[in-house]
Amino acid sequence: MIKTMATAAVLLASCVVANANALHLNPAQPGSAANMATFGRTSVPIGHYEYCQKYQDRCSLQSGDPQVELSRVLWSKIVEVNDRINRDVKPLTDMQIFGVEERWEYPDQVGDCEDYALQKRRILSSMGIPLGALLLTVGRDADGGGHAVLTVVTDLGDFILDNVEQRVLRWQDAELTYLKRQSSRDPKHWESLRPG
Repeated sequence: MIKTMATAAVLLASCVVANANALHLNPAQPGSAANMATFGRTSVPIGHYEYCQKYQDRCSLQSGDPQVELSRVLWSKIVEVNDRINRDVKPLTDMQIFGVEERWEYPDQVGDCEDYALQKRRILSSMGIPLGALLLTVGRDADGGGHAVLTVVTDLGDFILDNVEQRVLRWQDAELTYLKRQSSRDPKHWESLRPG
């Protein structure tokens, strides 16, 4: 467990420099599917585990519906929140901000990838989108560096909100290798996005 958590920490540590032009390599995922397939419960990223230990109230909230109906109004809200957070938060690593390799926090003017994702999740949830449809997701960029994004699960597919890509993209177009994401049923649990 400790080795898995350490590996997850190393993957996420480099997320600030994640490359938006990464190769999209998800052989386990059916590329034509609107929503990503999950393959059962998996380990929790160390940063998220520590975040939930520190902020138990944030991780014990009810998930709600695991999917939202995507309307033009909702799409506008998603795009606006993604644009605003990407514009207002400046990218820095956790080492630069806190002096540690990995720490998940809401950003205060600066943050790294998971901080952007947490902030977008918080704001979209406050607008009425259920947490079960707002899933923190981790993967790798083309250089093998760890990266975190927010996945919005809708009836028209999964959409990715990223701090290095300004557009909100379908999961297939986000050019990431997906590893795992939060469970839509319980925000403290994570599910694998790869079989095995």
